[in-house]
Amino acid sequence: MAVIDFAKTSFPDGAGWHLQIGDNLDAAAMGALLLLVNERNKPAATAFQNASAPRQVDRLVLSAVYGDVARVMIEHALRKDDFVDGHPFPEETLGATLMALFHRLFPGSSINDVRLRLEHSPALFTSDLQAAVKIFEDF
Repeated sequence: MAVIDFAKTSFPDGAGWHLQIGDNLDAAAMGALLLLVNERNKPAATAFQNASAPRQVDRLVLSAVYGDVARVMIEHALRKDDFVDGHPFPEETLGATLMALFHRLFPGSSINDVRLRLEHSPALFTSDLQAAVKIFEDF
């Protein structure tokens, strides 16, 4: 994770965060994922600054970020042809990380079923994902 000034990047100045995610599912997860937080977006930057002892507003922001990052990661995985049930991704790779997240959020669901839901009913997929991450549940 890095806190940066989005005005000095190609990202929209008003965005709160951006997840950079690599294309190679066999790459090390630590090098394939980078959450960028916009220092100009005070609610987002402050929420991460206070993450060890968050206020209620910080917890709300962090919940929204977690939900959005999970959505980006799962959508990214589902768009990959080699992200299929039973694919043996090596430990600590991006593919293994995405597979673990998928199974935590969609236990008992096949990758193909969730992929079809994303393709044919993206709004329902998004609602399913919000429920799976328990967005705003502790408030």
